Amino acid sequence: EVQLVESGGDLVQAGGSLRLSCAASGFTFDDYNIAWYRQAPGKEREGVSCISNSDGSTYSADSVEGRFTVSSDNAKNTVYLQMNSLKPEDTAIYYCAAKWGPCTTVPGRRGLYEYNYWGQGTQVTVSS
Repeated sequence: EVQLVESGGDLVQAGGSLRLSCAASGFTFDDYNIAWYRQAPGKEREGVSCISNSDGSTYSADSVEGRFTVSSDNAKNTVYLQMNSLKPEDTAIYYCAAKWGPCTTVPGRRGLYEYNYWGQGTQVTVSS
């Protein structure tokens, strides 16, 4: 059974940092890429970053470039999202998702249908 479990969400002040984790099981980790999406209240789910577990290549949205870093620990089948310089507009539920093959672009709306497996989400709240 495929499982993706996010953790690390919390309430933090603007300018602070958080590290989210996505623990994966039930599939060959190295053959998949993992994406991070987020969904704020009343807004569409949007792609944040993705990483190819085969070679570590990454893509990130312009809104988080330079502030968020996605990485993976293949020995632990876990992907991380390090979030620095957090802003109130980063407040959202953050989801990780998995899809076979490499990540070739910033995850977008199409990925909502292409990513086969999703976690349950973790809440990130940034206070001003």
